[in-house]
Order: sequence, then structure tokens, then C-alpha cells
Amino acid sequence: MRRDQTTAPQMFYRHRLPVRVMHWINVICFFIMLMSGLGIFNAHPHLYWGRESDFDAPLLSITAVDGADGMPHGVTQVGEHEFATDGVLGASRVGGRKMERAFPAWATIPGPQYLATARNWHLFFAWVFVINGIAYIGYTIGSGHLRRDLVPTRPELRGIGTSLREHLLLRHPGGESARRYNVLQNLTYLLVIFVLLPLIVVAGLAMSPHMDALFGVGWVDWLGGRQSARTLHFIAAFSLLAFVLVHVFEVIVTGLWNNLRSMVTGKYRLPADRHEAGS
Repeated sequence: MRRDQTTAPQMFYRHRLPVRVMHWINVICFFIMLMSGLGIFNAHPHLYWGRESDFDAPLLSITAVDGADGMPHGVTQVGEHEFATDGVLGASRVGGRKMERAFPAWATIPGPQYLATARNWHLFFAWVFVINGIAYIGYTIGSGHLRRDLVPTRPELRGIGTSLREHLLLRHPGGESARRYNVLQNLTYLLVIFVLLPLIVVAGLAMSPHMDALFGVGWVDWLGGRQSARTLHFIAAFSLLAFVLVHVFEVIVTGLWNNLRSMVTGKYRLPADRHEAGS
């Protein structure tokens, strides 16, 4: 029996080549920067607020204390609260030996604790990330991708409550509705592109004394001081990691292969509309 052409899944060209290329460059850069950044953090696993380090009152501290067995036991302090995080944060095994280490070796680049090497990895891919980001913003605005695909319409904004409820119930758009990002995707992408990523870059630059020679030291105070900039950089990086984890989860539950194909070849198969499928 011949399938009805009106109900057959349709393929369409979802992502243009520049978007796909820049997306995968971002993926590579992000994970290398994250892991090398954790390696840098391990050299001084404490966060403060202000211009200088207040060693007696860190906002966050990931360290270890000596246990009764003579081995280090990981402890994470957030404000005045302490949590036992042994085996993952504060103390973990490296080459079969338990050592004091904020983040474990499998989460850092390089695995061993080499601050200079971690900085080289981090800074190189940070500049690739920045250049790629500038290219993406230029392409997004110049090609109309921003206006056409990312900025939500007024009717979409009015339906944000419905969209949130549908997402929490793991109900995602199908049929013709799946041709366009939903309002939650739009707002999240705009927040990441125009708020979170610029904050990561600016806070990262504020930690570099070399930038003082170009812009003076005063501009760092806009972020609350150099230690505040380091804390903001850390928070923004983990906020971006949270976005990535949610993004990957959504990619999986809405069709892993279909989404991967669209970001490799550009071609996306419209999922069936659940209302039509149930009729």
C-alpha cells in the first residue's frame, strides 16, 4: 500500500555549512578549554570575591584533609559549608596513588599537574574560540540567521509557559512546527551567545596582567576586581557546561541520529506530529 505523501517524513536543509563548521569548532574548543581550565584551577583551587585573595574566607575551596588512615580526603567548601567529596574533588587517585588534587586527572588537560602546559592549551584554544565566535556572530547577523531563526516572535513569547511545560513532559514539536527552533531554544541560544560567552571572554581577559598594558587596570574593577573576574569566569564556564549537558540530553531524546545528521550534512528529517500520529 502506497504511503500518503502528506504524512511521510520530510527532509529539509536545516543548518547551513558555515553554522555546522563553526558549531564543531566550538565543541572542540569548549572541551579543551574546560579541561585545561580545570588544570589551571588545580594550581590554586580557591575562589574569592574582590581585588585580592582573602585566604581566610574563600567563596569556594576544593582541598583535602589528612584522615586517620594517613591518606588525604577530599573536602569541598562553599561559603561556610563543607562537603565530603573524596575520590572526585579534593583527593583522587593518580597512577594508583591517592593524591590531593582539586579535579581528578581524567578531567584535566594535561592529566599530570603542569600549570604552564595547561595555560598554553587554554590560551591557544581560547583565541580560536574567540575568533570563531566573532565569525559566527558576523555570519549570524549578516546572513539573517539571527533575525530569521533565533529571535522569537511575539506569539512564540506569549507561548513560553506552554513550551516550558511541554519540555518538562518531554513533549517536543513535530511536523511543520519542528522546522523552527522553539521559544525556549531561541531564548537560551541568545542568552548563551550574547551574555554567557562574552562574560567568559571578558572575565578571562580581566585575569591577565598583560591586558593592563593595553587598557589600564581600572577596567577590571567593572567586574569587581581580578579575583571577582576569576570567580565569574569559573561560574560562567560551568553555566556553559550545564547548557551543553541539557543540550546533549535534548539531542538524544529528540532523535540522536537525526540531530547529528543535521549538524554534519545539514539535512534534518521532520519528526511526526504527535497529534496527527495519534489521530
